[in-house]
Parts: sequence; structure tokens; C-alpha cells
Amino acid sequence: MAKKKYIFNPHTLEYEEYKISGKKKFRNVMLYLLSTSVSALIIVVLIQNFFGSPTERMQAREIEYLRLQYDIMNDKIDNLDLLLGEMQDRDDNIYRMIFEADPIPSSVRKAGYGGSNRYIALDGYVNSDMVINTAKRIDVLSSQLYVQSKSFDEIYEMAKNKSEMLSCIPAIMPVKGTDIYRISSHYGQRTDPFYKVTKFHGGIDFSGPVGLGIYATGDGVVIKIEKNKSGYGNNILIDHGYGYKTRYAHLNTFNVKKGEKVKRGQEIGTMGNTGKSTAPHLHYEVIKNNKTVNPINFFYNDLTPEEYDKILELSQLPSQTMD
Repeated sequence: MAKKKYIFNPHTLEYEEYKISGKKKFRNVMLYLLSTSVSALIIVVLIQNFFGSPTERMQAREIEYLRLQYDIMNDKIDNLDLLLGEMQDRDDNIYRMIFEADPIPSSVRKAGYGGSNRYIALDGYVNSDMVINTAKRIDVLSSQLYVQSKSFDEIYEMAKNKSEMLSCIPAIMPVKGTDIYRISSHYGQRTDPFYKVTKFHGGIDFSGPVGLGIYATGDGVVIKIEKNKSGYGNNILIDHGYGYKTRYAHLNTFNVKKGEKVKRGQEIGTMGNTGKSTAPHLHYEVIKNNKTVNPINFFYNDLTPEEYDKILELSQLPSQTMD
């Protein structure tokens, strides 16, 4: 049974039983419930903000673990990227040079992958930047590995055909038994005999008598035979494959026909004095990927190291072309 409460009434000077109205009771109950609810809410907020629920704590641990795994994955990508860079460098500067192949352009190796919409499904999350960046790096690495794989396939094919390639690449002088001192003009800037100005000379001039034999410097196919009263005069153009061509100009006669397959050392014509020429000679060019290159780098089957050093020395001296 609830105890009764009494209060002193100063007006009557007596103790009277303390009674609470129903309205006041209701108000007190509501205040109690409200204060309890607010206190509970504050406690919940504090716990969630500073401690978190068990589920949230577990999810937080999982997120941290995933971040760690992404960091580890990016470290592995860094190592793979470094290794791939070394492979690309060896490919361009060793393997492809051995087989006289051009390096793969950087624009091909570093080509982009996919488009902006490729990663849209990964966007919109708290850690989207980290995930998208890792996905992009993996895609770029995959693209570069594909390019490198195709390059190795190409080198493998070149290696299988190496003997054929070596027989096709120009490797001898086009005039047999020629003394290196009979090279009358070298490759590079030279004085033009007709106009007396310095012009670029895209080949080497060999002096000699009319009728001296001219020989193919590598296996190939005759793709052009031209008779002309100016310019190169009577000339032959041979396609050796692998990006190489050779031109033999100012000839007197032809010993081959257009479309004929020739072998290295086969006589293809004789020395003459046709076209724009001041005296009997052969103008010889080596063309790589449609650009002339210095022919003295392709005489290695005919020259000793000492002769090669000497011919390099002579090529630096001023001279006048014969055409």
C-alpha cells in the first residue's frame, strides 16, 4: 500500500494530506517519458559516434582490410609496371635491333584503354576513386602486356626467318674487288658537280670503267628498271624485304628484268655514264623504310675492321659527287 504524504498548511496551521490532480499526474508521466527518451537517444548517439554498433565495427574492419588489400595490389602493379618497362626497353633496344626491326612507338605502347563510361558502375561510392584508379591501372597494364606479347610473336617469327633475313639485307659492296680509295664520294652533304653548291648526297659513288660488273648486295626482287637521260640515268631498284631497298644508278647495261628474283653477288648490270653524271661511276643507295641510309654500314661482309675504320675516316673528308 502506497504511503501517504502530508504537507503543512500555513493558513490552517495543520498538516494536510498531499494530493496530486490527474492532470498533473499525466504531465509528470509525460515529462518522465520524454526525459527518458531523450537520455536514451543521447546515449545511443554517443555509442554510435564513439563506439559504433557491432555491425558497424565489423564493417569498418572489413573496409580497412579492403583498403589494405588495394594498397598491396597497387604495390604489385607498381612492380609489374617496372618489370614490363624493363621488358619493353630490352625489346626495343636489343631484340628488335638484332633483327633490324623498328622500335614500337610509345604512342602504341602507352595507348589508352576503354572510355569514360567504362568505369561508371564503380562510381558513386565512398571509395570509388581508389577502386576506379586501380581498375584503370590494371586495364592499362593489360593493354601494354598485349602489345608486348604481339611484339614477342613478331620477334619469334623474325628469329625463325633469320637466315633468310640475313641473306636479304645488303651486306657487300656492289662492285667486286673495289679498293676503298675508289669510292669517289660518300653519303651526306657534298658539293654538286653541276651547280657547285652543297647538297645532300643520298648514296655512295664508285668510280670505274664503263662495263665494270655491278652486283646485287642482297637477295631480293627487281621492282624497277628505268632508262633515263637525266637524273639517275639507267638504274635498277631492288626490294630486299624487311624494309630494305637498294638502287644502282648510271648503268650502261642491264642483266636482269623487272620482277626477277636475284641473289646476293649476282651481276645485275654494268657500270656506265648515263643520266646526270660527270664520269663513269655507280651511284649506290641503301633505302630503309623509304629513307636513304649510309651504305658504308652495309659493307660488313667485305671490309675488315681496319678498312671500315679507314672508310669512316675518308667519309668525313670534303668531296664532290659525280652526279
